[in-house]
Amino acid sequence: MKLAFCLYKFFPFGGLQRDFLRIATECRDRGHDIHIYVLSWEGERPDGMSVHIVPVRARTNHGRARDYHKAVKKMFRDSGIDGVIGFNKMPGLDVYFAADSCFEERAREQRSRLYRRSNRYRHYAAFEKAVFSAKSKTVILVLTEAWTQVFHKFYGTQRDRFHLLPPGISRTRMYPEDGAEVRAEFRKEFGLLPHERMVLMVGSGFRTKGLDRALNAIASLLPAVRKETFLFIVGQDNPAPFNRQIRRLHLDNQVKFLSGRHDVPRFLLGGDLLIHPAYNEAAGMVLLESIVSGLPVLVTDVCGYAHYVEDARAGMLVESPFRQEELNSKLAYMLQADERKDWQKNGIEFGRTNDLYGMPEFAADIIEKTLTSSTAAT
Repeated sequence: MKLAFCLYKFFPFGGLQRDFLRIATECRDRGHDIHIYVLSWEGERPDGMSVHIVPVRARTNHGRARDYHKAVKKMFRDSGIDGVIGFNKMPGLDVYFAADSCFEERAREQRSRLYRRSNRYRHYAAFEKAVFSAKSKTVILVLTEAWTQVFHKFYGTQRDRFHLLPPGISRTRMYPEDGAEVRAEFRKEFGLLPHERMVLMVGSGFRTKGLDRALNAIASLLPAVRKETFLFIVGQDNPAPFNRQIRRLHLDNQVKFLSGRHDVPRFLLGGDLLIHPAYNEAAGMVLLESIVSGLPVLVTDVCGYAHYVEDARAGMLVESPFRQEELNSKLAYMLQADERKDWQKNGIEFGRTNDLYGMPEFAADIIEKTLTSSTAAT
């Protein structure tokens, strides 16, 4: 089949982007003709797939999304596309990969009535409704059962349209046989002494991931502990908005921005703790990647995959409603707790005894089944 994969922006360090590429690759490997439609593409282009850059003129994000949708509809018209798989919400999708939270829920519970009169709201609300409305036929791939309940609540979406995906982390994240050697080499490269602690944040979108919360937590440590604790931030985003906070908290020597990187497994092995105090997160692939690599995790419970930290007994959760004091105290405890070796051991064992790796195959199965069924119906 000739399949269209729709995503606004591709860059190699985003969780959604990695899921997108792994599913597209699985479909390509099954013999399908893959055509990718994006507003922009960063990094190497995948072999055996056609990447189409969609031209738009609008300057606002919602305007660009509107123009993108109009443009791809025209591009599909004469291209013989058999099915459209979307990774952003928009009308006309056969299958939607739900990696984002419910826009309508956020608009009604976190925004004012005035916001709901804006053009931005009207656009995103309409595009979300086009996917989840009970009148829609779009099949939905979800990462957590919680999102099924939320979307059903706001749109009455039929439950049989949802398909819960297993996690889909790469097996390369599992703790390797030479893990101790990799850790030693990493810490030597970055000048980390045996008694020093490296706290890691991984993810693009620093504000959503809770970088401000993480900085406050580092600053709250006792002076002697703070002096020996360093926050490494790996992700593709602009650090400038946080520089003032870093200076105000006197953390200039404790914080290191490393942009997006392809060697994240080395950081997982070289670190002492993953901190992920996100404001919201549909899933959080890095949580599982950390668990199976033996890196203890401190995470807010709003993340879709946060329950795996408890399931694996590989770290601690910060409960809702969020309190900075709880994050601060749990960070201080985890950095000095004797349980660190237990958290590490538990996580590694959890990764070896649970299926956390089959998402792309499962998603491709649903895509093929959906499009085969729709073809047969017509």
